[in-house]
Amino acid sequence: MGLISGLLGNASEVSSEKIDKLFNEVLIEHEQVEKAYQLIRDIFVFTNKRLILVDKQGITGKKVEFLSIPYSKITKFSKESAGHLDLDAELKIWVGSDPAPIVREFRKTVNINEVYAVLSKYVLN
Repeated sequence: MGLISGLLGNASEVSSEKIDKLFNEVLIEHEQVEKAYQLIRDIFVFTNKRLILVDKQGITGKKVEFLSIPYSKITKFSKESAGHLDLDAELKIWVGSDPAPIVREFRKTVNINEVYAVLSKYVLN
């Protein structure tokens, strides 16, 4: 991921092998990473069981918050594709009764349809 793209708030895909190593102690038995995306230092991971949002805090990023959202708690989600003038695609996820969605922007080079398909696969089952 380029620094400029990251500073603009765009996420880029991270390999599942790298995430598996980082999340070795977080993932439960039979849980596998489906897709992972990084936004500067923060990471969000779609597994076959849940969505994990990782918020690295502080100057060094040593303080880390992991937020696990079971797919059963996701009430709705939407995607907005990139356009000619707006080069970013956007994903919105609503959790429980919270009226404000979790919003992430993706670079045009990231296929947001893949993320949408992962959400559809697990939320709609």
